Amino acid sequence: MTYEQVKSLKLEDFKRLCGVRPETFNQMLEVVRLLHRTKQKTGRPGKLSLENQLLMTLEYWREYRTYFHIGQ
Repeated sequence: MTYEQVKSLKLEDFKRLCGVRPETFNQMLEVVRLLHRTKQKTGRPGKLSLENQLLMTLEYWREYRTYFHIGQ
């Protein structure tokens, strides 16, 4: 699932999927954006948005899924 699909979930479902409330997710996203702006850009740009990267990380930490499952 992408962040665009997940952000429309009910609060309980969002927390069940990610392990955090949407407000916490948005706060985490702001911290990641701040760090991303100050980061030296090297290598190829990422294909995933910061929202999707954070979502993928939280899902991985919550369920310890394999990258195959996360990629779907």
